[in-house]
Amino acid sequence: MSAVDNARQQALRQLPSVERVLQCESVRRALAGSELPRSAVLDGVRGVLAAAREAILAGGAAATAADSLAAAALDRARAAVAPHLVGVINATGVILHTNLGRAPLAPEAVAAMLRAAGYCNLEYDLGRGARGSRHDAVEGVLREVTGAEAALVVNNNAAAVLLGLTALARGREVVVSRGELVEIGGAFRIPEVMAQGGAILREVGSTNKTKPLDYERAIGPDTALLLKVHTSNYRILGFTASVALEELVALGHRQGVAVMEDLGGGCLVDLGEFGIEREPTVQDSVRSGADLVTFSGDKLLGGPQAGILVGRRDAVEACGRHPLMRALRPDKVTLAALEATLALYRDGRRARERIPTLVMLAATGDALRARAERLAADLRGALGEGAGVEVAAGVSEAGGGSLPLQELPTWVVEVRRHGGGTSRLEAALRRHDPPVIARVHEDALVLDPRTVAPDQEPRLVDAVAWAWSRSEPPE
Repeated sequence: MSAVDNARQQALRQLPSVERVLQCESVRRALAGSELPRSAVLDGVRGVLAAAREAILAGGAAATAADSLAAAALDRARAAVAPHLVGVINATGVILHTNLGRAPLAPEAVAAMLRAAGYCNLEYDLGRGARGSRHDAVEGVLREVTGAEAALVVNNNAAAVLLGLTALARGREVVVSRGELVEIGGAFRIPEVMAQGGAILREVGSTNKTKPLDYERAIGPDTALLLKVHTSNYRILGFTASVALEELVALGHRQGVAVMEDLGGGCLVDLGEFGIEREPTVQDSVRSGADLVTFSGDKLLGGPQAGILVGRRDAVEACGRHPLMRALRPDKVTLAALEATLALYRDGRRARERIPTLVMLAATGDALRARAERLAADLRGALGEGAGVEVAAGVSEAGGGSLPLQELPTWVVEVRRHGGGTSRLEAALRRHDPPVIARVHEDALVLDPRTVAPDQEPRLVDAVAWAWSRSEPPE
């Protein structure tokens, strides 16, 4: 046996047994205090011992002291049992950040979820003392704020579209413009959703131009629906023409064909008040006379993930009676959060003050600049002379497949380390508790205060200082 093999065998013999590591004081304290389940600790010990053996056999070095291995095993165990979903500070400037859970909820919605988390009257009529419907929680307020005859809630807008097409057009034709055959997140496309609903796609017009006559010529005995899809995540510009929803409704009524609109984002306020390009609102679509309108709860509406169907009573009730509804129905905490969010829209001023999505969309340049200047001053004090901290003009995004062409002017804080290392700084921020998600641009860490709640600013400064100290550039 060679000297190298002898050294490896000696190192392997120095590794303690699983039981020896479990008897270390740090492990016994963790188990005695119920800090960690024994199964997680045991898996951690086995994991670090296996890693040490692999390192030694590969010719590398590995810790062999029981106490060192115990500490590593406890770290593994804590990581294994830590919750996967944690709160983060969003400093990206993307308001409806799909990867970060889209719309942050209003305090009223969070409180409502907590109230509903235990036993609640989800399907119990307290007045009659008998079984009730879970949809009663939100139908009234939806009708009130949208003006619709009836309303229904499912678990997301794709589900709402699927349910509408299945209930109203299964086995029959649905007429839709070629320019509106959208693809949403996750590569789900309107034609594929339609196929799953059993409807037959009838494309009309061209990618850039569709006219009323195109729809009229397509209507026949097998036509069940005229479908209008709002292109909320892209725009076709230039030599274009499309048919307004009001025109489509008038045509549908003349021909005795129902009209459905997939509105997507679900805006309930006039964004023009914020200096933003106006989006069609749900109220606009309802007033147009559309039989069914679907939209999301967690985009421009600013609530939890949900798909909402509103419109004429016969169309909504047909969806509610369909067997697919059972598979798509929302749970109690979603309904509670949605009801609380919608209730804020009873008073437009209150909605603008309390719903975080609207607060961030409405933030003015002067207010954002003042916040950026304050944040920069705090960071200069926390980081010292080795940091370059500047305030600069920037652009925020609505995100979430909403307002695709709308740039939201903002003011950002750019942090640079003399000698580089921005990528290490950004990575360290993601390891902080709470994690901070930021952007890197031209070797600067970019922090946009638009998506940082004011009460998060001190924690953001602490997080950057923590990450700064743990991401020193190499000598």
